[in-house]
Amino acid sequence: MTPHETSAPEPVPSGKYLRYVALGDSQTEGVGDGDDVVGLRGWADRLAEHLAVDNPDLQYANLAVRGRRAGEVRSEQLGPALALRPDVATVVAGVNDLLRFRVEPSTVVGHLEAMFAALTDSGARVATVTFPDLTRIIPLARPVRSRILDINDRIRAAAARHGVVVAEIARHSAVADRRFYSDDRLHCSPSGHQLIAAAVAHALQVPGSDDSWTKPPPPLPLSTQWPATAELRWAATFLGPWLGRRLRGQSSGDQRTAKHPQLHRLVGPGSP
Repeated sequence: MTPHETSAPEPVPSGKYLRYVALGDSQTEGVGDGDDVVGLRGWADRLAEHLAVDNPDLQYANLAVRGRRAGEVRSEQLGPALALRPDVATVVAGVNDLLRFRVEPSTVVGHLEAMFAALTDSGARVATVTFPDLTRIIPLARPVRSRILDINDRIRAAAARHGVVVAEIARHSAVADRRFYSDDRLHCSPSGHQLIAAAVAHALQVPGSDDSWTKPPPPLPLSTQWPATAELRWAATFLGPWLGRRLRGQSSGDQRTAKHPQLHRLVGPGSP
């Protein structure tokens, strides 16, 4: 037995969770929902709050770090996650891989599947998501559309092999609404994080959850649509610096660590 391997936790009744551990990258960390001054909330925090309604003894850890690719999530977060003996876990990673100049979807999903297998074998109920079509928010991202469709199909197949539940975010038009994204169009806004939390809760059949997250919001007035010049402004403000980091071999997550590496009781909404 390796230092990170543990025996499976005692099973809990269906829907009753004591330990929730979130693995992933910037979305799971909560980028776009708060900031580094007031703190990040994010969909995983929001999901933990939802779970705690019927599971008041729930403890929660968030191991996610921005900028991490699927292989890095596996190598850095899986061992610590298993050591925490979760009975529910979320694994969401792969977007940072998809946005690289070269990527092999089978390799990316291979890392995800290894995490699915290890966590489900330990006794955890595991959930993941499919990724929305970024080209509906970032027209310049058209070259990666086929990658997104490919990786989503692979995620569905890998999840099915291990009994992992999938929140099918990719299949609902609601996620194409600009109000669900922050100014960089890559990270969710608070409304977007709430949508993901609701989607995952619904996939897990958490009491009180429903499919209302699939319903599109009211249409935006034409005056608030992105003008053509917004593409150039976005490229200069966000795309340029992102490309610069890629060329320098840097990541937004350099020198970052997990915000909640240990299990802890929730204090209240927004303050996990």
